[in-house]
Parts: sequence; structure tokens; C-alpha cells
Amino acid sequence: MKVSDSLRATGTLLCTLLTILINSAGHSQSPQKPNVILIMTDDQGYGDLGFHGNEIIQTPHLDNLFEESVRVTNFHVSPTCTPTRGALMTGRYSNRVGTWHTIAGRSLLYEDEKTLAQIFAQNGYATGMFGKWHLGDNYPFRPLDRGFQQAVRHGGGGVTQGPDYWGNNYFDDTYWKNGEPRTYDGYVTDIFFDESMAFIEEHQERPFFAYIATNAPHSPFHVPEEYYNLYKGEDRLLEDQKRFYGMITNIDDNIGRLEDHIRKLGLRENTILIFLGDNGTAAGYRVRNGTEYGFNAGLRGTKNSEYDGGHRVPFALRWPAGNIGEDKDLDQLLAHIDLLPTLAELADLRFVETNPLDGKSFAPLLLEENPEWENRTLIVDSQRILNLVKWRKSAVMDETWRLVNGRELYNIKEDRSQENDLASKYPEVVDRLRESYEQWWTSLMEQNVNERYAYIKAGTRYENPVRISSHDMHIYPYKNAWHQHGALDATTGQGILKVELGEPGRYRISLRRYPRESGLAINEKVEAKKETLEISSPMPGSNNVKMTQATLYLGDIGETKSIQPGAEAVHFEGTLSAGKYDMTAILQDNEGRVYPSYYTYIEKIEE
Repeated sequence: MKVSDSLRATGTLLCTLLTILINSAGHSQSPQKPNVILIMTDDQGYGDLGFHGNEIIQTPHLDNLFEESVRVTNFHVSPTCTPTRGALMTGRYSNRVGTWHTIAGRSLLYEDEKTLAQIFAQNGYATGMFGKWHLGDNYPFRPLDRGFQQAVRHGGGGVTQGPDYWGNNYFDDTYWKNGEPRTYDGYVTDIFFDESMAFIEEHQERPFFAYIATNAPHSPFHVPEEYYNLYKGEDRLLEDQKRFYGMITNIDDNIGRLEDHIRKLGLRENTILIFLGDNGTAAGYRVRNGTEYGFNAGLRGTKNSEYDGGHRVPFALRWPAGNIGEDKDLDQLLAHIDLLPTLAELADLRFVETNPLDGKSFAPLLLEENPEWENRTLIVDSQRILNLVKWRKSAVMDETWRLVNGRELYNIKEDRSQENDLASKYPEVVDRLRESYEQWWTSLMEQNVNERYAYIKAGTRYENPVRISSHDMHIYPYKNAWHQHGALDATTGQGILKVELGEPGRYRISLRRYPRESGLAINEKVEAKKETLEISSPMPGSNNVKMTQATLYLGDIGETKSIQPGAEAVHFEGTLSAGKYDMTAILQDNEGRVYPSYYTYIEKIEE
């Protein structure tokens, strides 16, 4: 070999080795994708923290978080919990994705919607949720079915509701951990933060997405006595508000614990930490006989209201390693539908949209000095009925204006409390915002959302038997039949359950007043439950009714059976085809009154 050839070969080898070393070094030094912790409390409104001017409530850890974060001062969600969760998880309006109610089968997130958790998981993240899910308690709607690899949750929309484990009361409860019931010692919020911190520690070597959605401060306002005592003598609060504020201070202490935890693990710098509420305050502000109790930051309306107090919520985002700045306000109009695209951009997540997003990434507002941001229109409403009704409890919003219920117009920059209706003075603004709503409404109707239903699936390998509560029964008006209290009080009602059988075969369907874990007979008298803390409200006892027969209509099964003395359930069996069904399951008493089967179990059995 010539010298020149030898030198050329050596040079090529050296270049190759140098390229490998550079690439290897670059790879080893490339920053890990940011961790994401998303904390959303239940029923904590804009005014329910000290940072926003509440002089009564004690929230030092939250106040500190807001001081060192980017704060969105004009951030909006839906006026109630399920709609907010459906929109947050999908980046799409809740009315598109089947989650415009909190019960009655309209709180189940359509199966073909891609969730934020699925996107994180597809990008190599560990995913965990802790607390309140409220987008479905059965396959295929549970968090484990929708992208979360770990989940610790209560049932339904709150502890003590129908889908929840029987007898929970916020203390020493049983929650579902990765699909299996597990009994815990301690207070509900402490448990969910304990589990989330264990998840974070377990997955600290890889990027993770931790979704902490507390049940607190949702009613019933059960709280550890030490937190109640912080407000016991406060004459600026009503009795239930003292408990409500105590629950929030307990959340605040847990946020302090979480902050210490991620700091000790060395995760604080590269963790995007987000805090927000899921709707306006439920109890933080009340007016009694002309006297105001609590604080609402000058906003009109509370939970379930179409005015800003029903859907403007506290929002803070901190990411020290992201160079997004700190201790600054963003005043642009932003919403829950924007979180999915924003987090996808910040974390550089790759995904294919299965359905068009309604939200828009506000990452440019975080990362750029003077980004362009157009004045856009957003819509929130509170339906809470079986089928959508046009203009029902709605607000059409832009940076300056609020069009409420299609009629009232407020300049939110000059009239934060929405007292001065300017519709007659600015008809052109009314027309413009009405047109935005009309286009939005037309897009919903083109999707036939009122004729589309989410079906609970039975007879699959993913869940057998299936435990369905009357919480998901299509009924209106619904009274209290969706709650554990409905079973205890024997609340009347009748409706249908949307059920899909995954396979043909032999099925056993069991109709019950109380769930299996209760061990109670259908006609067993249940005494009022007394809590250990005097500040906790008791659970009602059952009405003295005598249920005598049960009736089931499902496919080829159409049968009525007598309820035997001491029976916990009435069982029906039949061979059924796979497919979608409207199931009717009812109980009747000796005077002909009709009750739902508050708990119905569907099990595929061997032929």
C-alpha cells in the first residue's frame, strides 16, 4: 500500500472514530425530556388561594408556587368537573367527546378519542394518575384503558358517589389501584399524594407524566379535625366553608410535601409543574341575607355558572430548566383545550391527531419575547342534561368580551364582575360572537353528538364481571339515584344503560340495591352512619321500603322475578349475541313504585 493510501485510510478511520465519539457524547449529554406533574383540584375556584387576594385562607405553598411561576390570569375551564376533564385530556371541546354531563351516561369519554396520557405513553413516558378520573369507571373508559400505566382512584365524580367503593368517607377508604380494590389508612388527599410521590420516585430515571387530580375540596366536606380547627373561630365563613377551606389548606400542605420530594430527588429543575382548578368555587363564596362570606376575587358566579366565576380558574406553570421565565403574568385568553397541544410542544411529543384539536398551543407565549397571538373566540357551557341544548348556560369569550346565553354582553376588561350588560350598545359585537357560536354549534350537530352514545363493554377479557351503577343510567330528571345515598334512601327512577356485549355466549346478570362489597340484602335496613369526627356529616339511613320483584330487559331476556327474603341480588341468565343493547334493570316494591337496579353486575360465564 502506498504511503498516501495508508494515510488516507488512517485519516478516514480517525474521522469515523471522531464522528462516533461526537455523536456518542452528544447523545449522552442530550437533555432528558421534561417530567410533567399536572395538579388539578376539585371545586377550588379563582379566589380560593391567598395569592389571589383571599385574606382568610391559608395556602403558603400554593402562594409560593404562584410567585415563582408563569401565571395565566385569564384561564378558563368548563363550569363543572367531567366536561373540564374531557376537554383537558383530548384538547377538544367536551361537547364533542361525549363528556358534557357528570352522570347519566354523558360523562364517558368516547372510545375513539386520543388522550394526553396516551400521547405521553407513546413517547416513552411513564404515566400515572391519582385521585379523581370521572370519565368512566368501566372498560373501555377507565384510566388504565386510556393511556395511564398506573392509576389510584376513587369511583365516579366524588368519594361516596354511586360508582365509588361502598362506604368510603374520605378516611381509611378503599380505592382502586391498577384496577383492584385496596384499603388505605389515612385521609383521601394525603393518600393520593403519597401514591403520586411513590410513582415519581419509582420512575425518576425516565420522563414521567403524573396527573394528580384531588377529590378535595369537593363535597361532602369531610376534613381532618386539625384543618377544620384552623378556621373554627372564623366569623367571615359559614360552617361548610370552614371545612372547605380546611380541605384546601390540607391540599396546600401536600403540595409542600410534593415540592420537597421532587427537590430531594433532583427533579425540580426539569419538571413542568402545573396547578389549576377544574371549575369555579363550590363553597368558597356565599351570600346569605345580603352578607358575603368567603372570597370570589370580584368574579360573578360560582361552580356551574356561565359567568366568569364559574369557569375562570387559578393557573400556574413552572419549569425552571425551560427558560420560560418566572413570576410573570400571561393575560391572554387561554383554556383547558390548550393544555394538550401546549404540553406536546414543550415536551416535543410526536403524535398523529385522530380527531382535529380545538385547542392551540400557547408555548410561544412561554418561550418567545414578543409572540404574535390573535384575538380568538372560545366557548364554554354547562349542559348537565342528556342531550345538548343550544345556548344553554353558555359564554362566548374573546380577550375583551363575554356574550352570556346569547343575550348579555360584558366588557370583561372594564367590568370584571359582569354587572353592566352592554348588548344594546354594541350589537355588532353581539352579532360577531353569536356567529362564532353558530359555527361551533353547527360543527357539533354535524357530528350527531346527541345521537351518539358511549357503551360500557361487558363480556371481555378486560373486565369480567362488570359492575355498573345507576350513576351511568340514562335518565332525566335523575333525582339522587346516581349516588350511594340514592340506594340508601330508595330514590325512585327508571332509565336505560348503554351496554355492549363483546362476545356471544352465556351471561349472568345480577340486579342489586347495594354492591357486592357491602354484603347487604336488598331489603336490609341500614342505620345512619356516624363518623368518628363530629365535623363530618352522617350518611342517611335507608327508607323502610319492601322491594318485592326485579325485572330485566336485555336482548332476548325479558323477565320478572320475585325478591326472596334476605336476598342480596336477583340473578338472570341467558344466551346473548354480541352487540350493543339498551338494558333496563329495575326493582319494584309492594306498592308498585319503581327503582333502578342501583348496582348491576354482568358476567360472561361458561356454557
